[in-house]
Amino acid sequence: MGVMPFSHLLLALAVVAVWGTNFVVIKLGLAELPPFLFAVLRFALSAFPFLLFVRKPAVAWWRLAAFGVLLGAGQFGLLFLAMRADISPGLASLVIQTQVFFTIALVALTTGERFKPLQFGALALAVAGMGVIALNLEASVTAWGLALVLAAALCWALGNLVVRGAGRGVDMLGFMVWSSVFAVPPLLLMSLVFDGWPAMRDGVLHASTGTWLAVAWQAVGNTLFGYGAWGWLLNRHPAATITPMALLVPVFGFSASAWWLGESLPAWKLGAAALVMTGLLLNLLAARTRAASSALPSVSR
Repeated sequence: MGVMPFSHLLLALAVVAVWGTNFVVIKLGLAELPPFLFAVLRFALSAFPFLLFVRKPAVAWWRLAAFGVLLGAGQFGLLFLAMRADISPGLASLVIQTQVFFTIALVALTTGERFKPLQFGALALAVAGMGVIALNLEASVTAWGLALVLAAALCWALGNLVVRGAGRGVDMLGFMVWSSVFAVPPLLLMSLVFDGWPAMRDGVLHASTGTWLAVAWQAVGNTLFGYGAWGWLLNRHPAATITPMALLVPVFGFSASAWWLGESLPAWKLGAAALVMTGLLLNLLAARTRAASSALPSVSR
């Protein structure tokens, strides 16, 4: 499809910058809001009032419901719970990227698609990176926090399968808006059970302007702009051109957390990041190799 226009490159960079720095915004919002309530507000504002003028995508209702529950109660509910006190924003932005390997494994289990040798090496590097983190549990990451973010990554991967089954060309902005409706009820129930009504009431009544801006940024910036723009780009360029940009998410995550929140970056964190990101890069190379080989004309024998 030719070289990506510079304006499209800037849009892709803007999306990954929003997604990376968003982990700092999450941490700021959690200073005043309980984690599940924060997620309720995020997805409520992602749905209303946008569903009044954003058309429902041409997909089954069950897909919207499944994706909403997996993304809301699963991915972000667990991520917010972990980030409240059990993992730093920079590490969270890195660990959540393991969704790539969960997705590959789930696709292999459900379709019989085989791993390429390079993907085994990529997975080994990512596992080694998680091992480095597990060996350095401290105030910035606990075993509970690591487990929660890995569970959130698994929910993200399951959500990827739901979207994958919807076929190519699905309107991701509409998908996000309408699926967000289904994220609210389970998150609201989780907030009532685990946060408690007094904490929910006090959180809403005493939230500062900065906290409400963090909620709005979650809904409009991270969800609607991020996923909508990413889907728009994927509909206009090969996935192999766009998806490598996502490797910058942990870079923005660590940089923003170090600059804004003073998160330390010792050698073990940088080493873990290098292992995981090298694994992600190798997986992208394997995906490109697979795509190139499938594009070659077949030779009859």
